[in-house]
This record gives sequence, C-alpha cells and structure tokens, in this order.
Amino acid sequence: MADYILSLDEGTTSARAALYDREGRRVAMESNPIECHYPNAGWVEQGALAIWEQQLDAARRTLQKAQVAASNVAAIGITNQRETTVVWDRATGEPIAPAIVWQCRRTASWCQELAARSGALITEKTGLVVDAYFSGSKIRWILDHVPGARERAAAGDLLFGNIDTWLIWKLTGGASHVTDVSNASRTMLMNLASGDWDDELLGMFGIPRGMMPRIARSSEVVGMAGASHLGAEIPIAGIAGDQQAALFGQACFRAGLSKNTYGTGCFALLHTGGRQPVSAHKLLATRAAQLDGGAQFAIEGSVFVAGAAVQWLRDGLGLISTAAESEAVATSVSDSAGVYMVPAFVGLGAPHWDGHARGLISGLTRGATRAHIVRAALESIAYQTRGLVEAMEADSGQELVELRVDGGATANRFLMQFQADVLGKPIVRPADIETTALGAAYLAGLAVGFWSGTEEVEKFWKAERVFEPKMPESEREHLYDGWKDAVRRCRS
Repeated sequence: MADYILSLDEGTTSARAALYDREGRRVAMESNPIECHYPNAGWVEQGALAIWEQQLDAARRTLQKAQVAASNVAAIGITNQRETTVVWDRATGEPIAPAIVWQCRRTASWCQELAARSGALITEKTGLVVDAYFSGSKIRWILDHVPGARERAAAGDLLFGNIDTWLIWKLTGGASHVTDVSNASRTMLMNLASGDWDDELLGMFGIPRGMMPRIARSSEVVGMAGASHLGAEIPIAGIAGDQQAALFGQACFRAGLSKNTYGTGCFALLHTGGRQPVSAHKLLATRAAQLDGGAQFAIEGSVFVAGAAVQWLRDGLGLISTAAESEAVATSVSDSAGVYMVPAFVGLGAPHWDGHARGLISGLTRGATRAHIVRAALESIAYQTRGLVEAMEADSGQELVELRVDGGATANRFLMQFQADVLGKPIVRPADIETTALGAAYLAGLAVGFWSGTEEVEKFWKAERVFEPKMPESEREHLYDGWKDAVRRCRS
C-alpha cells in the first residue's frame, strides 16, 4: 500500500509540490518561480508551457528530495491560481496565446458594459459580480483577438481550462479534460445552483460549450498521471481552486468556519454548508470543495493585492531586499506616521469592485521614511482584510469569533499582530501555514481511501500561535478611518 500523497500547488508566483504522509505531515516541498509579464498597462500574462514545466520539475524534485518512488504515492491532488485562463489546440496541445492571469484588467471596459446590460442576471446565476477578474471575459478576449481562434473554437479544435484543467490535461496526455466545481464556479459561466455550465451565459460570452471541461467533484479520481512524468502511473484524485483548498486544509468543513489566505492577494472565505449565500455587500457566492455528498458553498471576499505589494517594495522600488526583511523594517518605527498605502495596482476587489481605481501613497511628509512606507504596505493588507470581514459578518449575520489564517505572509509577526489589532479579533495561525497544498492532498487522499474521512483529517489541524488584539478600540477606529479616507482618494 502506498504511503504518501503528492500535492501540486500552482500559484501566481510559484509552482510548488508537497508530499504528505498518513498523519498529514509535510515531509518534503519544492518550489519554482513563475514569471509574470506585463505587456500593457493593467495586463498580466504567463506562459502556460512554462507553468507546466515548472510544476512538473517541482514535483520531480520533491519526490527526489524525499527519496520516495512514484509507485509509493497513492494519489495526486491539484490546487491552482483560479480564473487564470489557458486556451490550447486540442490536437497539438499548444496554447494559442499566453495565459491571461486572474489579475489582468484588459477586459474591464467590456465587463462594465456587460454589467450595465446583464449584471443582475449574471450575479443571480453565478453568485459573482461582473468583473474582468473571472475567466469568461478572458476566454472571449482570446477568441476575438487571436486570428482564426473563433472559427477553430466553433469547429471543436480548441479547449479551455484554468490551470487545474491545463495541468491535468498535460499529466494525462490529453486523456482528461476536466475541472472541479470550485474552479468552475470562478469562470462566470457555471450556474452556481446546478453545478453545470449555463448555456445562456456561454451564449452571452460567445463561447462554444465544446471548449469547456467536464465538471467533477473536488474529491474523485479524474484520470491517471502518465508514468513518463513521475516514474509510475498515479491517480489524480483531488482538485480545488487555491482558496477552496485552503479552506479545506484549515479543516473548515462546516458552516460558520472561516479562513483568510495571505498570498499574492488576500482571500477570506466563510463556509456556509449546503446553503447558497446571497451577498448584499458585494462579496461572492462560490462553491466550496465537494466530496461525495451534496453541493457545498462559501461566501468569499477577494483582495487583489496583498503580498504583491511587498513584492513591489522589493522589486519595483528596491526598499527591501527580501520579503522577510519587511517585518524588521516595519517595526523599526513605532507607527506609519500617518502614511497610508492603497495597493490598487489592478483596481480594487471586494467590497468595492472598482476596476479603474489605482494605487496611491498618501499622508507623506518630509519626515516620512522608507520604514514608514514599508509599514504602510503591510498595514494595507490588514485594513483590506478588515473590510472583507465586516462585509462577511453583515452578510452572514454572524460575528466571527476568530480568523484562521494561512499563506506565506502569515510568517510576518508584525502583520499578524496588526491584523488582530485592527480587526479586534484573535488571529489563529496553524502549525502548517501551507494549507492550500494540504487541502488538495486531503481531497485526493479521501478519494482513494488513504484517509477514512474528514473526522480523521480534522484531528491533524493544530494551532501554532494565537495573536490576541492589544490595541485600544479608539486607536483602532482612528487608524481605520484614515484608511477609508485613503481608499476614497484612489477610487475612479
């Protein structure tokens, strides 16, 4: 009997692979960077073949590092940056254009026009607001702008997939063209209630149904990874978009449990069980990872730029040499001296949904220093998260008792303490902050009987540290009022 589960975690900035044992412990992890390209203002692209090559290399190196043969891997779970769109030739497997990344704003104006015509209908069907964030308008753009693409799509020669579908298609040698409900619910093309592609929406976007992958549960065997890739055939048995995978990895299996992931962006999800949520505060209704039971739902708030703001400080401004350095620089001053940074590089997500907002740094005086700007960037992540949590509480009618957190930025102790302070709630950091990869592993392991059920894997979750709020309420509200004023200034 195989002793391990392999998780492939393809994110916006890196392709990672992780290996887990029967106690849900990570025994090895390897990562490769993924390069983004910015050919025009607001455009974000990646090479689909580069993503595949980097992800496969990370998986191979993970097995080598752990000295584990592929024959000793029970299943593969896949989790991915959502909404990022790939269109490729069915016969050759060659992408017909660069992958359009979820952050890309090239279709924002068209989406505004669509929202004016059909926004209410689309939200009713999908649970989403009409925005360039989602895959539907990206597919349409490729079909309209790549010569001959629309004719080839109509003839059945082109396939669409988000990154999960693309990786599975490559791993199975083209045998499986499949996605799961959590990823499909982020396309703006799936009917949230039925869990199937909606013909009216496909027609509205001009997308042939034949391009679309089969929608599966998040935990079931959907194909076999070919032996040529890793050394043995391995069942692919778990699929979930990165945020739904993180929700699962945080053991948020039931209604009322919530998490926030701090990555390139910030994503807060509240599990609502079998109840399809409706938001009055511009949050998103989405599908949570589905096992063998009925549909599961979540309500989600999305911040487009979180960790990406720290990357900009490093790569764009040269204010820090590493992301980890931001903590020491931020704590070298007692406060941000009235400086606020709103990192609306690609517009604002929930609860504003302003695709034309742009970033700003306000409150600068001659006394402002590098440290104040770095601190303001970290604080912006916490302020944006508070906006999500407040909207989530208003929609659900529930007050969050605590917020479970994960993702690379949770290693920053200043950020976690400031988050607790500005939110006024405990922040719970788990022992394994890579819960996205862990959630995909759980889904795959449950599908093949590697673990007996959610009751078993729930016991694996452990808190490593709880950050309790220490800031007086008056100070918290004063700082947050300043943030809201800065946001008003950057709106389009």
